[in-house]
Amino acid sequence: MPYKFETTGYRRTRSGRDNAVQHKLPTRFMSVDALRGFDMFWIVGAGYFIAALNRWTGNPLVAMLRHQLEHVAWEGFVFYDLIFPLFVFIVGVSAAFSLSKTIAEKGAMTAAKRVLLRGLMLYLVGLFYSKGFDGAAYVPPGGGEATTGDLLRHLLDNTRMLGVLNRIALAYTATGLLYIFLPVKLLFGVFASLLLGYWGLMERWPIRDIQLEPAALAKLAEQTGETNVVKLFDSTLNTVTGQYAPGYNLANHIDFQYLPGKLYDTYYDPEGILSTLPAIGTCLLGLFAGLLLLNEELPPTGKTVFLLTMGFLLMGLGYLWGFSFPVIKKLWTSSFVLVAGGFSLMLLGAFHQIVDVWERTLWCRPFIWIGSNALTIYLAAQILGFRKIAERFVGGPIQGHLGGFGEVLVAVVAILLMLGFARALYVRKIFLRL
Repeated sequence: MPYKFETTGYRRTRSGRDNAVQHKLPTRFMSVDALRGFDMFWIVGAGYFIAALNRWTGNPLVAMLRHQLEHVAWEGFVFYDLIFPLFVFIVGVSAAFSLSKTIAEKGAMTAAKRVLLRGLMLYLVGLFYSKGFDGAAYVPPGGGEATTGDLLRHLLDNTRMLGVLNRIALAYTATGLLYIFLPVKLLFGVFASLLLGYWGLMERWPIRDIQLEPAALAKLAEQTGETNVVKLFDSTLNTVTGQYAPGYNLANHIDFQYLPGKLYDTYYDPEGILSTLPAIGTCLLGLFAGLLLLNEELPPTGKTVFLLTMGFLLMGLGYLWGFSFPVIKKLWTSSFVLVAGGFSLMLLGAFHQIVDVWERTLWCRPFIWIGSNALTIYLAAQILGFRKIAERFVGGPIQGHLGGFGEVLVAVVAILLMLGFARALYVRKIFLRL
């Protein structure tokens, strides 16, 4: 179906006519880059700084902030639990901008090919990030030379198939294809169906009455004399429903049975198979927010009010839903989607008002540097290690001489190195994206 480029956004039309463009819509909002950079800032350095500051000062206020930068063990929600879903949300916002433009200029099929290619590339980067292609340490059982089949099996067994970047890739691909081929009104139904369907499965689908946690498995092994976890799982015939404990829920059991490779939590993965479905909902929510920003029929401040209001309502609805479907990041529960999505919408609304409407940008320039090259900064922080580089300058005897402040200094230098790297890419207009 042809597309036309309108002042209210990119819309499908039944006409094949190529209408003239009167007002070209912006393809980027500075607020989105700033929010993306703000999100990434806490991942690549700020968290370590707060932890070091807390150990040095012991200040109660810093301790409270430090608590907000540690994931809850299972159920509940703190600021650090927002970091990942906020990034998935922003991926959806950016998809609304980029895909609308591609559809209008080059058509739906070209846009779909780009979505599939970018999704595949990001997924492969995720495998690389999880060291999935490292087979150098393989030693064949009993010695001898390794066959190709042995090496492939070893690679598969030691590759995390569904990590953080892999989840982003899958959520982006699904969201992009849904947006390209379905009307926006129908996407709201898809969003609701993903959340309600996931809740229904988790609540009603029977699972084996066994908890895939080391302590519970050790107790069961002591009772039965069987130490093989697979055999313990298969021999459990009693079933239960509506369970949400660690290792004792439908999502974790599906990972144990069907997800190949290395699992983050030994027997299951927080970015597993079933919980990818509501994660697509998080990305769709970002897409809706991006389309709102592109809608020129609404005044800029009106968009802010809408984002703030809807964010508050979704957050409240999520917490209410949490009484029956707990807010759990590691299961990406539907209530978690609404709570995290609500906060994400409110943050986007605040950034949009301050950066795009009031044009107050000086305070957020470092975030813009990071946000313009978020994936590059993320990989550089994990592979190169800004903290390791900082320790070469102010670590060792310098850090030891300064006592507790030495760790704080290392954290500060690491952040400055990261910001310097991000700014160098930005001012040279080097934007590395998939």
